Amino acid sequence: MQFVAKCRAGKDDMDYDIVIGGIADDKVIQTLDRYFEGELSEDETLGLLKYEKPNIQYCIRSQSVLDQCLKYIKSEQL
Repeated sequence: MQFVAKCRAGKDDMDYDIVIGGIADDKVIQTLDRYFEGELSEDETLGLLKYEKPNIQYCIRSQSVLDQCLKYIKSEQL
């Protein structure tokens, strides 16, 4: 929750190369907004969110991970 809060506030100071987590849909965003506004505690928010089934996203945050893990093969114009 703290990581999400910092990212949403534009104050991400973490040094992670890759972040893996759920993609927030409307219901998740509404719950998170209630937490950020102080309406829900962190425990209440996590309790509500544990019943949601998110899609997973991968955020690659460093060029070194890209260089180590991905290899350009080709491109095609469609």
